[in-house]
Amino acid sequence: MFVRLLALCASAIATTDPATLRHCLTTAVDHDPTGAAFEGDFLYQAHAVQPYNLNWPVTPAAVTFPHTSHHVAAVVRCATTYTDTRYRQSQGGHSYGNYGLGGTNGAIVVDLRHLKDRRGLLTGELDTRLFDAGHQAIAHGTSPQIGVGGHTTIGGLGPFARQWGMTLDHVVAAEVVLANGTIVHASGDHHRDVLFAIQGARGSFGIVTEFVLRTAPREAIAYTYTIDLSGSSSRARLLRHRKFASVCVITPAAMIISGTYFGPRAEFDALGSAERIPGVTEATALVFTDWLGLVTHWTEQSILNVASDIPVSFYSRCLAFTEKTPLTDKGVGQIFEYLDTTPSGAVQWMVYFDLVGGAIGDVSINATAFAHRDVLLWTHSYALTLGPVSPTTYRFLDGLNDVVRQVTPGIEHRVYPGYVDPPLENPRLRRIKHQLDPDDLFHNPQGVLPV
Repeated sequence: MFVRLLALCASAIATTDPATLRHCLTTAVDHDPTGAAFEGDFLYQAHAVQPYNLNWPVTPAAVTFPHTSHHVAAVVRCATTYTDTRYRQSQGGHSYGNYGLGGTNGAIVVDLRHLKDRRGLLTGELDTRLFDAGHQAIAHGTSPQIGVGGHTTIGGLGPFARQWGMTLDHVVAAEVVLANGTIVHASGDHHRDVLFAIQGARGSFGIVTEFVLRTAPREAIAYTYTIDLSGSSSRARLLRHRKFASVCVITPAAMIISGTYFGPRAEFDALGSAERIPGVTEATALVFTDWLGLVTHWTEQSILNVASDIPVSFYSRCLAFTEKTPLTDKGVGQIFEYLDTTPSGAVQWMVYFDLVGGAIGDVSINATAFAHRDVLLWTHSYALTLGPVSPTTYRFLDGLNDVVRQVTPGIEHRVYPGYVDPPLENPRLRRIKHQLDPDDLFHNPQGVLPV
C-alpha cells in the first residue's frame, strides 16, 4: 500500500524592508488574514513561533501558514526576489536547536500544518489515518507530536526500525519546492538526485510538500522491565544484556529496558528474557493486535520522557557505536561510575541506549543521504533544567561523552541528525546542493553547503 502526505515548516533569513516583505508574503498566501504572522504582532512568540528548546531563544521575522504547495512556492519566490534569504525545512517543532525557526533571529518560517491531506501531519495523526485506511503502518518514533516531514527527511528511528528500516526507507517519491520556486516530483525515475538528497539530508535542498510512502501491517507485544538500581557494578552487568532490549533508559533512580517483540505471545514468553536479567523488580508484557493500540501505548510512555512536547530548557549529547567500535565492558562500568559520582546540575537527566541495526543496515549506504546505516547502538543523553542550562550541566553531559570516547578507541564523532548533526561531509550531496541551490537559500546550521 502507498500513501501520500505533506510537510510542516521551513525557514529563511530576511534582510529586506519589513513592509515590502509583509506585502509579498501576504500576497503569496492569497491575502489570507491567518496566513502569515510577523515579528511585533500581538502574542507572536506564543501563537506563531513556539520554540521547542527554551535554552536557544530564536525570533523569526515572519511565520507563514500556506494551504497548498503553490503557496509554498510563492513564499520561496518572495525570498529570492525581495530578500537575501535562507530557508530551511522543519516539521513538528522538535528541533533541539530550534532550527525549524531558522536557528538564528530574522528567519522566514513556512509552517505547513494546513497541508494535512498530504504531508502536513504529525506522526500520531498519520497513524490514525493509516489505521482507518486498512490497518496499515510505517516505522517512526514514539512521540505522536513529531512532524512527519522532518522525521522522514532526517531518518526516523523508532521501535519498528529494526524490522522495517527507518521512516525515510518507506519513501517512494516526493514533491519538492526548489530554491528557484519550481515544484518537481522526485522518484526513482525522475529527479533521482533530489530524492536521494531529501532522504537523510533534510531541508538543505528544498521544501518537501508531499511524500509517497510504502506501508505495511503489523501486530506486536510491548514489554517493559523496571530494575531497582544499587551499585554501579551491578547496573553495568545489566546493560550488557542489551540484546534483549530495543531501548534502555538510565535515570538517577532506575533503569528501564523496554521494547517491542513482533510475534506471538508464546514465542515472546519462550525467550524468558525477564528471567535472564537480574534485578528486575517489575515486568510487564502487553499484547497488541493492531498498530493503533501499540502506538497509543508508546504515546503514554513518551509523555514521561525528559524531552517531551512541553517547551523546556535542556541540553543533549549523542554517540554512535558500530561493529568496529562497540561499547565495551570497561566502558559500561566507567559510564555508571561517572553517573554515580558526577554532579549534574539538572532537575532531571536520562541516558538512552537505543538498539538499531537490522533492516536499517540492509539498505546500501549509497542508496540515500542518511550516513549512519552501520550504527548498531545510539546513545542519547539529556539534561533538563529550570531556566538556562548551567555550566555544571554542560560539563556533566560533555564529560559523559569524554568518558565513552576514552574507553572506545576509534569511535567517530557522529550524531543522529534528529538530535542536531554537524555538517555531513558528502561530496555527492555537495554537488547536488550546487546544482539545486548554489546560493544556499535553504540554509541551516547543520546543513549541506554547495561546492
